[in-house]
Amino acid sequence: MVLSMKRKWKWWSLFSLFLVVLVSWAVSRQTVKEQVVYDDEQKGLEKQIIVYFSHVVAENTPKGLAAQKFAELVEQKTNGRVKVEVFANGSLYSDGEELDALLRGDVQMIAPSFSKVTELIPEWQVLDLPFLFRDDDHVRRVLTGEVGEELLRLLETKGIKGLAFWSNGFKQMMSMARPLIKPDDFRGLRFRIMPSEVIEKQFRLLGGEPVAVSFDHVYRALEQHKFDGQENTISNLYSKGFYKFQPYLTISNHGYLGYVVMVNESFWDHLPVDIQRNIMEAMREATEWNWQKAKEQNEKELAQLRRRQDVHVYWLTAQEKEEWEKKFSPLYEAYTRQFGSRWLDDIREPK
Repeated sequence: MVLSMKRKWKWWSLFSLFLVVLVSWAVSRQTVKEQVVYDDEQKGLEKQIIVYFSHVVAENTPKGLAAQKFAELVEQKTNGRVKVEVFANGSLYSDGEELDALLRGDVQMIAPSFSKVTELIPEWQVLDLPFLFRDDDHVRRVLTGEVGEELLRLLETKGIKGLAFWSNGFKQMMSMARPLIKPDDFRGLRFRIMPSEVIEKQFRLLGGEPVAVSFDHVYRALEQHKFDGQENTISNLYSKGFYKFQPYLTISNHGYLGYVVMVNESFWDHLPVDIQRNIMEAMREATEWNWQKAKEQNEKELAQLRRRQDVHVYWLTAQEKEEWEKKFSPLYEAYTRQFGSRWLDDIREPK
């Protein structure tokens, strides 16, 4: 009896071992088959480089359109070896997340506002100073000249390769409460701002209360009446419909909203030299296109806003601008104490 049970146990052990071997063989066959199918599907695509380009504004803004233009140019110039996938409207990362995502390598390219860069490089605060730039031509000379090149080089200390500066135009003031003409008109009102020490102090000097709100949350915050006013470009307030909530628009041209197109430096350094060259060529063409498009779009959409009965547009006079500038003088004094006058002097008289 005992001998019979031993034989049965031995037979069962052999059978179990046979089943394990059979299952293992079948799994390995299926795995190999799947690998072959995968490799066959990817045949010819192994050299394609995918670039995730994340930004937070609408597709039909100067930055959104330039990003798409850039993607098209890259595909043409690399003969399809590089594909730039653009994620607009903060669909991939919000403006509070995208910089960290770039540094981690989770996304390869972003184009944040100047204000976001001040968190990494405080010297960039100079670009947030109100009434720093005289007009579009002045901005362009600064950012495409020696000052722009030096500002981009500062990014390399943080593991970032700066490619170019893009434009969204001058910022204007908006309010749902009343026209913003004199500094006292700001007193007691809450204003949405981008996270920026300079911009926060700007509104405090005017007597307002600044509230930092991520761009992708502005519309909802407006619906909930969480703030009374904001500063923004014509293209942003028009494309997002902000004017529906804040109908008092003051054309102040007090600040400039620009972007820096940047790429993860490690990713960039691992690209073949010819691909880097193609991308830079596409970037130069897209940048030239962006600067012209931003100016045209802001002018066109301002004309459309002026035709609306529910929007009230006011242009600051030269005298009224002087009143604002006097209020902002402490910002210049504070920046000079911290960083000296070198950046200010170079921007005022660009080479």
